[in-house]
Amino acid sequence: MLTIAERWAQVRAEIAHAARDAGRSEDDVMLLAVSKRHPAESIREAYDAGARHFGENYLQEALDKQAQLTDLPLHWHFIGPLQSNKTREVAEHFEWVHSVDRFKLARRLSEQRPEHLPPLNICLQVNVSGESSKSGVSPTEVEPLAEAVMELPHIRLRGLMCIPAPETDVERQRRPFDMLAEQLRMLRHQHPQAELDTLSMGMSGDLPAAIAAGSTLVRVGTGIFGPRPA
Repeated sequence: MLTIAERWAQVRAEIAHAARDAGRSEDDVMLLAVSKRHPAESIREAYDAGARHFGENYLQEALDKQAQLTDLPLHWHFIGPLQSNKTREVAEHFEWVHSVDRFKLARRLSEQRPEHLPPLNICLQVNVSGESSKSGVSPTEVEPLAEAVMELPHIRLRGLMCIPAPETDVERQRRPFDMLAEQLRMLRHQHPQAELDTLSMGMSGDLPAAIAAGSTLVRVGTGIFGPRPA
């Protein structure tokens, strides 16, 4: 049974290998430890191993863990589906939100972000596979939504996020990632003044393909923490 520190080292090594194969530096890829369903004690172990950025899907669970870990300088990312009635607490307690797919959500996050905090970093979630079961704005709607979001005062659009349909073939894994990377390149060209530096894409099963396509942030849970508790 591997420890969290051993798993963390393995995932870091996988990122380094994938980055070298793609002609990139491993330092260009942030590893986000997805800690949903894992207790605060496991997050402490991951912190000791080197993790600093943690992703949570469920608001109340995240708030409970944040309250237990106030002594650690952690960076919290909300990566789950976002509902309008949860935006205030997300705006107050997170540094990043990866799952914005409607202007209404972005506007509420901006309005509810406390004045004493820096702007909230957000990514637009794009439904690259066209799955009706998944959240995300359609690829054709990314540009107008991004332009509207950039006008909001208390959030900062940092890039795009996707969760493509599962694939085992590497070439098929690459296609939606390449699509998202191209969309970000287009946004950068159209808005050179914006800080569009983030492609949040890739998880345990498709991490090498995502890094080859240009991912700057991969989201890994079980690979670091082991199986989720029931």
